[in-house]
Amino acid sequence: MRHNKNYNHLGRQAGHRKALLSNMASSLILHKRIETTVAKAKAVRMFVEPLVTKAKEDTTHSRRIVFSYLKQKEAVTELFRTIAPKIAERPGGYTRILKTGFRLGDAADMCIIEFVDFNEAYTLGITPAAATEAKPKTRRSRKSAAKKTDAVEEATVVEGETKKAAAPKAPKAPKATAAKTAAPKAAKKTNVGKKM
Repeated sequence: MRHNKNYNHLGRQAGHRKALLSNMASSLILHKRIETTVAKAKAVRMFVEPLVTKAKEDTTHSRRIVFSYLKQKEAVTELFRTIAPKIAERPGGYTRILKTGFRLGDAADMCIIEFVDFNEAYTLGITPAAATEAKPKTRRSRKSAAKKTDAVEEATVVEGETKKAAAPKAPKAPKATAAKTAAPKAAKKTNVGKKM
């Protein structure tokens, strides 16, 4: 019977379950996002959210209590230094669970659990398009950005009606590539596919 047992035991003994939750919570704190099964993610959420609430008050006592659960100095330091100041005004609900489908091996329901305030695409005031522009740009996007700035400069000249007329740009001469000018090499003969 399971009377009055109101949390998921995850099919493990108490020591194994505590170690599992401690390690997963430490990984979540250090990496801000982990991929796991939905059942484990819900258990980790119940484990880590009281610790994050405790981390809002940075005292020696609260650090020792959090360390007794996490058992990793790096995770405790990260929690109190970077996560706690960022979530100071949030009254709860520090994590979110995003379901990602089913695992191929055993069809377990998989998900991503992450801190709400550390996902730029979902934070308030930042649109997903702006979050993608913050990433380092590729060579292709730099060319398009240069074209956009040229168009903006030309547009401002036209709108301003300055005394000097904007000189039209001279077309660039096409570059001859080495691949077109070089003679094609003869294919090397091999004995692949021939009967001996």
